[in-house]
Amino acid sequence: MSGISRRRWLQTALSAPWLAPLGGFASANIATPLAAETTPATPPRLLNRPPRAKLPIAAVCTVYHRASHADVILGKILEGWRQDGGPGPDLRIAAMYVDQFPETDLSRDLSARYGFPIVSRIDEALTLGTNRLQVAGVLSIGEHGDYPHDPVTGQHQYPRRRFFDAIADTFERCGQVAPVFNDKHLSWKYTDALAMVERARQLEIPLLAGSSLPVAWRLPQLVLPRDCEVEAALSIGYGGLESYGFHALEMHACQLERRRGGETGLRAIRTVPTADLLEAGRQGEWSQKLFAAARAVMPGAPRDTAQWEPRDGAGAFVLEHRDGLRSAVVMANGLAGHFSCAFQLKGVAEPVACWFKLQEGAPFGHFAHLLRAIEETVHSRRPAYPVERTLWTTGVLDRAQQSAAQGGRRLETPELDFTWQPVDWPYANAVDSPLEIPND
Repeated sequence: MSGISRRRWLQTALSAPWLAPLGGFASANIATPLAAETTPATPPRLLNRPPRAKLPIAAVCTVYHRASHADVILGKILEGWRQDGGPGPDLRIAAMYVDQFPETDLSRDLSARYGFPIVSRIDEALTLGTNRLQVAGVLSIGEHGDYPHDPVTGQHQYPRRRFFDAIADTFERCGQVAPVFNDKHLSWKYTDALAMVERARQLEIPLLAGSSLPVAWRLPQLVLPRDCEVEAALSIGYGGLESYGFHALEMHACQLERRRGGETGLRAIRTVPTADLLEAGRQGEWSQKLFAAARAVMPGAPRDTAQWEPRDGAGAFVLEHRDGLRSAVVMANGLAGHFSCAFQLKGVAEPVACWFKLQEGAPFGHFAHLLRAIEETVHSRRPAYPVERTLWTTGVLDRAQQSAAQGGRRLETPELDFTWQPVDWPYANAVDSPLEIPND
């Protein structure tokens, strides 16, 4: 990039003021602070507004089977928030591209039932075979399916960069842009993720990405105060280091970005292997006090974890932030089956903590709250919250996988020397929501 440093650019907006929906490229303009560009609607207006026109979207996905990410996101557009035929978002599927069709495929039956075409090219999903965009937004869901893993790091090579490039190529061909949502991390490889974000900036594409964890239910409710001073932080997750470690990192980041100065960038990371996990806690690499606080807010959480024997896949991401903060994300396989976080704040005697509650069965209601953010992004043509958070978590996860492949070596992260500021987007139980989670 010429004329502006990467650090300075990543501190500015990825999206400029837009022309009318489905208009041509905006003219050159001076970038403005991200928070000013992406301030969302207030929660009451967001959740209680009258129905709007159902804007057409293109769906681009790897596979579509029961309980896939395509099902729990796109299924709510087709079948309502609870996927029971009731009310749903102010969106409709105009066309769908599906990359793979396993025996469990649902997309073809849904196409026949709801009358949208399944097309053979991503370009066609956006244009319906014309030279103009026929959609107001694009949902790119590159999760699940039969794709290779990196032979060294084990990273799952989902085609999210390929999907995004095909979408952006179509925008350039048509001379028009529309908001894009990218499910989960932007790519398995940080350099690809950065290229995606830079291209979105150049073409003025409103780009939203990330996990459903930041918008899930929080028990007890906890949002770190703006500009608070965080002395230590720890989050707990479970599952695969990449597949679920991403969710834990997004949960971790959505709270830490609220501290004084916002997220200041990452200096280095080390992934503690399973065999070294408990000793690393005893040596202070991750805070046992905060681990106990985060574990205590989980349902049925035993406070005594002395008998814990970490299972394969357990580990910890030890993060060194550029403002001097050290934090950790512990993947507590064999002990925890939930996500939670805890923080030691300056001037507060005891840690503050909360459990990020998911709906563990259909219709997986936390994805309905993610879809709220997608819906607002399409209608407003502004990302509901900063894509830099997911660019950061994508980069952290890439380095974490590299560190794990090298036996837990500490790796410096000069590419993650950028900052952003948060926006106050509502999580599931922060407002009077019609999507309250049922007891499960």
